[in-house]
Amino acid sequence: MTELNKLKAFLVPKFHQILQFAMKQGIASAGSLVYGLLCVRLLPRPEYAKFAVLFGFMGSLAVLLDIGVSSTLPPLVGEQTSNLRLIANYVASIRRIMQRLFLIVAPAAMFAFVLLVYKQRWGVWTVAQMLLVLVVTAWFVRVSSTYGAVLILLRDRSRYYRVQIAGSLGSLALLLIFAATHRINIYVGILLNVAQVLFITGSYYLRALELLGGKGVPSAKQEKAIVRLALPNAPSILFYALQGQITLMLITVLGHDVSSIANVGALMRLNQILVFVAQMNPILVEPYFARLQASKLKSVYLLSLALVAMFAASFSCFAFLFPEIFLWPLGPKYSQLRVEVGLVVLSSAIQFTGGFIWVVHTARRFVYWWNNVAIIVFTLLVQAVFVLKVDLSTIKNVLILNVASVAVSTLVAISCGIYGFWRGPQRMERTVN
Repeated sequence: MTELNKLKAFLVPKFHQILQFAMKQGIASAGSLVYGLLCVRLLPRPEYAKFAVLFGFMGSLAVLLDIGVSSTLPPLVGEQTSNLRLIANYVASIRRIMQRLFLIVAPAAMFAFVLLVYKQRWGVWTVAQMLLVLVVTAWFVRVSSTYGAVLILLRDRSRYYRVQIAGSLGSLALLLIFAATHRINIYVGILLNVAQVLFITGSYYLRALELLGGKGVPSAKQEKAIVRLALPNAPSILFYALQGQITLMLITVLGHDVSSIANVGALMRLNQILVFVAQMNPILVEPYFARLQASKLKSVYLLSLALVAMFAASFSCFAFLFPEIFLWPLGPKYSQLRVEVGLVVLSSAIQFTGGFIWVVHTARRFVYWWNNVAIIVFTLLVQAVFVLKVDLSTIKNVLILNVASVAVSTLVAISCGIYGFWRGPQRMERTVN
């Protein structure tokens, strides 16, 4: 069988998975993307600045409140997916750990949020409302991640995706109704988002209880196993949670005015375009490279990387040459950000390339203990240089910092690939259940 036939034999069955992704997760992601872009277009800049800071901070807080705990459920359960009582007990133990974590992290996050927005002078009542939304939504997102993991574990993916689609399209439809009746404002934009979170959380919770047959009982032994499994990944999760919103946080603290926050928040919405494409990497890229013969790995790896890099470079050049195409979804208020939109797309393209590399490395076990350490150290060094030497009160410089940060991460990924071809993949250790 020729290489072309082998590739065809691999891709044809995957087409069904891609179609399922597009019809399920794709619809939900597209709905959220359109919802965000509509808020950018419809809300005045000062109002959208508040919207962007609130949900940007909430994204980081949601990760910090989970810190990888919910992801321990599948490996802990292993092949015992028919033991519903065991799963329910693990879920109860995860919930108790996360409740304790919430009591520690939430007050600290509220204090950090007040410091973050202090310079904006939004007023006590406005900040208090934002804190209320932040805490309530973060609580339910935390619950959603736990019970959503149950649906995935028990292979009820159809219900999992239907709930996301219903929540995404439902909030989008309501936003369009409010917009059509000229009743759109920041309260509508925020509360519809919160309502979507509540709907998804409630749906996952009820379905998980139905699948498990009731609630479980937490135990200290299970909690210890969960913490032991989650703890090694906690530093990198903490780092990436904060790095995900570093651009918006810097401009909020150092920017000249509230328009700078709105501008950065609006531009960051464009990152989701390549993020959506990258979600198909686990469907296509990872399984293909995991099965690829070692003798053909280097040539296929280099060819694939070259194609991805060419696509990313072309996409970035297109954004610099024709910025108006990318700025159009944001509306006329942001039409002056011609250079800035190119920088945002460039950072997104570099991140897309780095993500592809990491997926391939994971598939071939080119994963080593120094990966995350090197990324954290070099990224922080680059950012420290920018903080000390560069004026970060301007949008352009903050976005250049973002480009430099993702470039460092991608360079570490490339060095990891070179090391992998030189030393070979990570050796697997046998585990005893």
